[in-house]
Amino acid sequence: MSLYQPPHFREDDPAALQRIMRAAHLPILVTTGVEGLIATHMPLTYQPVPGQPGRLIGHLARANPQWRHFDPAQEALAIFQAHEAYISPSWYEAKREHGKVVPTWNYEIVHATGRLEIIEDRQALLDIVTTLTDLHEQPRAAPWQVDDAPSAYIDSQLKGIVGIVLHISKLEGKRKLGQNRSLADRQGVIAGLTADGEADMAALTQATLPA
Repeated sequence: MSLYQPPHFREDDPAALQRIMRAAHLPILVTTGVEGLIATHMPLTYQPVPGQPGRLIGHLARANPQWRHFDPAQEALAIFQAHEAYISPSWYEAKREHGKVVPTWNYEIVHATGRLEIIEDRQALLDIVTTLTDLHEQPRAAPWQVDDAPSAYIDSQLKGIVGIVLHISKLEGKRKLGQNRSLADRQGVIAGLTADGEADMAALTQATLPA
């Protein structure tokens, strides 16, 4: 286990875990080796694999020592943090009732652990870059494509990176959205988040309320 998961915050639903990973645009890849822990903030994209937990793809700068110095016998860890917000105790109904309240932070996170594979094959690396590019360009009115750049230039850029595939062995999710609080407290949090402009967190919290 890499993640502390109280039962009321634990999230195991694959669709919810994938949504959180998609919403976390710059996860952290953590590996260990002879030089200790190394962490890189980098885009990673989840891909389903039939009969398995799935995989993550991305790429590192070739100059980044992480890809050379990780221990292949040890699993790597990718940390995805999506929506998060400060929660003021002044929002709780309990503050008015007895005052025994303190601040906290609510959030959605996923930890993915698994075996790390390094990709240096040109076509496989180009496929990774194209997949990542298409994903992030897709919402734009005129999406940029890898083929828009000269082929020789793309080749030169590919020489400066290595691809990675994290073959997931375990996905752990946590959605800390006040599920351990009273209904009145949670409604107060929703109102407070809305007033603070945290519409996404307010909506996520609202969705946890009993029907």
